[in-house]
Amino acid sequence: MDYETYRKSYFVDPTPEPRFRYVRSWGAAIYVRDFARALEFYTRVFGPPGYVEGHGTRGWMLGEMSFTLLAGGTGGPTNVELILMLETPGEADRLHAEFLEAGGQGEAPSDQLMYEPLRYAPVTDPFGTTWLLVAKLT
Repeated sequence: MDYETYRKSYFVDPTPEPRFRYVRSWGAAIYVRDFARALEFYTRVFGPPGYVEGHGTRGWMLGEMSFTLLAGGTGGPTNVELILMLETPGEADRLHAEFLEAGGQGEAPSDQLMYEPLRYAPVTDPFGTTWLLVAKLT
């Protein structure tokens, strides 16, 4: 399906007015039982954390979004998908490969229509969090 047909099929016209004045998603935090293993995994994928608080909090800035890893909970998060917009399709593919090399699992990247034409590169980390890595195709 071409993009114009896709837009006409799935988007409401006129677009509803937003109820609140959002700026952006500021970040996400996940709690993990095996903090040391998760810290090793995310450091391998994202590099060293830029935020360190005590023994059980580490954080990374991923573009304008903060990602915080917290010790605790009863296991990995469930029913969660974190979506990262990367600068180019090549960057999405590169981060996808890094997740897989570090021990994540995922299907091969592909081009999809999701609100707009995107490079779509889903992965699930060893702790059960799904990451959707995307980049605009146009």
